[in-house]
Amino acid sequence: MTTATLLAQAQAHASTGQHDALLATCQRILDATHSQDVNALLDVAALLLGSGHVSPAQACLQQAIRLAPQDYRAHVNLANLYREIGEHRASRQLYQQLVHVLPDHPLIRRNALVSLEYDPDASPAVRRTMAQLWGEWAQARVGGRQPRPPAPALNGRPLRVGYVSADFCQHTVGLLVQDVLRAHNPARVSVFAYSAGGVSDWVSRNIAACSQWRDVAALDDAALAAQVRADGIDVLVDLSGHTAGSRLTAFALRPAPVQASWLGYFATTGLSDIDALLLDDWHAPPEVAAQCIEPVWRLPRGKFCYQPAPWAPATVAPPPCLSQGHITFGCFNNTSKLNPAVLALWARLLHAIPHARLLLKWRTLIDAGLRQRVVNTFAEHGIDPARISCRGASFHADLLHEYADIDIALDPFPFTGGLTSCEALWMGVPVLTWPGATPVSRQTWALLAAIGLPELAARDEHDYLRIAQQLASQPEHLNTLRHSLRVRMQASPLMDPAGFARQLEDAWLALYGRVAG
Repeated sequence: MTTATLLAQAQAHASTGQHDALLATCQRILDATHSQDVNALLDVAALLLGSGHVSPAQACLQQAIRLAPQDYRAHVNLANLYREIGEHRASRQLYQQLVHVLPDHPLIRRNALVSLEYDPDASPAVRRTMAQLWGEWAQARVGGRQPRPPAPALNGRPLRVGYVSADFCQHTVGLLVQDVLRAHNPARVSVFAYSAGGVSDWVSRNIAACSQWRDVAALDDAALAAQVRADGIDVLVDLSGHTAGSRLTAFALRPAPVQASWLGYFATTGLSDIDALLLDDWHAPPEVAAQCIEPVWRLPRGKFCYQPAPWAPATVAPPPCLSQGHITFGCFNNTSKLNPAVLALWARLLHAIPHARLLLKWRTLIDAGLRQRVVNTFAEHGIDPARISCRGASFHADLLHEYADIDIALDPFPFTGGLTSCEALWMGVPVLTWPGATPVSRQTWALLAAIGLPELAARDEHDYLRIAQQLASQPEHLNTLRHSLRVRMQASPLMDPAGFARQLEDAWLALYGRVAG
């Protein structure tokens, strides 16, 4: 059997969650190539990492580096792996080396910026400086800053708004944006969707049905910009920032009179060709403006609009503490957010509530090596390993059901939950957060403020512990709160796509009005 055939089998196993078969097939590939084929090693590492098996993925990448130390692909993937497992210093150092060696590589520069957002040791000033350097690099690639194209008066026609994303699919961005795009008033806005991801699923079909759909995954920046100009776009909106599949470099070509960043990124893009970064008062208190290259535009009803997945459970389960006799804290966030300070504070919480348990869930926690490392970290803080449970990935419907196993969700910091927090709240689980100085540290705080629960946001680590202990000591209150969260969410702007679409239209029209002639 050829390596290509085995890889196809491994991909099928990965997509269906057959982890034992995936591992066995990956080992067959390595055996067949005697672990001497760099491309095979990289392909296997990508499959393993995507399914959460970080330890064997790391071994493959390190072997690829030994065989081909100048091949940047293995180094990039290793830096991403370090970020996934919370080794931010190692990730940062490796990306610094890569940017030094390959300063004009778009993927490397982009990933380096994303990694900084997860890095608890990266200050807002450092993040802004690095983003600004990226913006200057992007403009230099196209011969400097390009002029703004003419902005003709609307004269009663709808504004032509183009949304650009690699995530118009069952992804956080696609799930959050689909109902908003569907709710746009066609008399005010004509919606164009530029899909850079090449994925087709139920979400992409929903978005295609309510927009003029453009598959631009195969287009380079010049061709994408030409398509935007040909479509006569008035306002071009980036929904990816520097995340995977980003087309932000095309915005440096200035194809639209107004260009904005919204939803899919959590910081400044660094590009001065972006006319507005859409946030809200909760994500962006006044001091946040200094962190951003772009002007901050504050949406009055919030940055997020949420609708539960069609397969979300119809009812909320009672808090498990009522039947188990102890509190279970939980976190279903990416392990890249679980830095040492987060784990140390959670260990203090477990000391303060001696019978409490902690349940962690993310795809990388299927890896025995990472699970052991997490458990060992808590043991170093004096926490019995039996009190820590780790779960790997599951299908989304199953994940939502697993919220029945936790009483209180703990938000990590400084990178807080977005969709993860929405889903926890929808499943009746209150989320305890500690907002910081950056927009990404204030995501859950914005959600809690929107649904009238600002008391779940801590001022500092002592307040975090106080709120958690107070909630844990009141199981009947937890039960009442749990069964009220859906009502709170449904009554808030957070779950009003029509109202959210109106505020977006108001923003786009106001921004266009500033430059229209």
